[in-house]
Amino acid sequence: MSTPPPTGPLVTRGSLAAELRTLGVRAGETLLVHSSLRSLGWVNGGPVAVVQALLDVLGPAGTLVVPTQSGDLSDPALWGNPPVPREWWPEIRATMPAYDPRVTPSRGVGVLPETVRTWPGALRSAHPETSFAALGAGAAAVVDGHAPDCRLGERSPLARLESAGARVLLLGAGYATCTSFHLAEYRVPSPVVEVGRPSAAGWVTVREVSITSEGFAELGADFERDRPVVRGTVGAAAARLFPVADAVAYAVRWLPVHRPRDLVAGAAPAPGGPGPRRRP
Repeated sequence: MSTPPPTGPLVTRGSLAAELRTLGVRAGETLLVHSSLRSLGWVNGGPVAVVQALLDVLGPAGTLVVPTQSGDLSDPALWGNPPVPREWWPEIRATMPAYDPRVTPSRGVGVLPETVRTWPGALRSAHPETSFAALGAGAAAVVDGHAPDCRLGERSPLARLESAGARVLLLGAGYATCTSFHLAEYRVPSPVVEVGRPSAAGWVTVREVSITSEGFAELGADFERDRPVVRGTVGAAAARLFPVADAVAYAVRWLPVHRPRDLVAGAAPAPGGPGPRRRP
């Protein structure tokens, strides 16, 4: 059986750059990108062409930032899709490789972040589960100082991006992927949980704010309704552009009103406990 031809549209480095500029991406800015390569159409050059286009638009003074999460460096007791046999848990914990920002691959965030992570000159933050990678003039300022007990809070790149006036680009990705909303979880009452992970010293447990993207699609829809969000199309993908600070401030007000009670500090934990909903 022959493979059907691609449906397109045909997308190139040049067409992407032109459409990003039309959307409003500016030279010299810091841009946090959440993306779906497949949504763009048939990209000549794949993720490399997309990264090149983003860097073309941002220019030498700009900074490109992507999430490079590695949620599989976590307690196997919390894996759910698929789970692993209980009798495996001790050996998995004892033998799981520790996080190494140079070699640990990103998981569950798409091919574009992994392309940025391995790009010459890319820098990556130190958190073993929720790291970010950055390219460009402000890369070090974004990724430095990511505390091992602060996944997406005040001592993470998200807070650096907020204070730097960075913007978010959702490139074919929905609001469920918007990590900026997580920073708000650290500023409203949220449960604190114990999180296990591998380290150079063996298996360790740290206390972290419990985070979840549950309700983020609804939060994003309300945010887009009430706040100025630039909307457009890049290739075949729907694109959204907005400041990190706007997203965080809106989520700080929205979460205490709309989040289910079991996700608020002081309430009983949700069935199954915190942690990854699936193995990436």
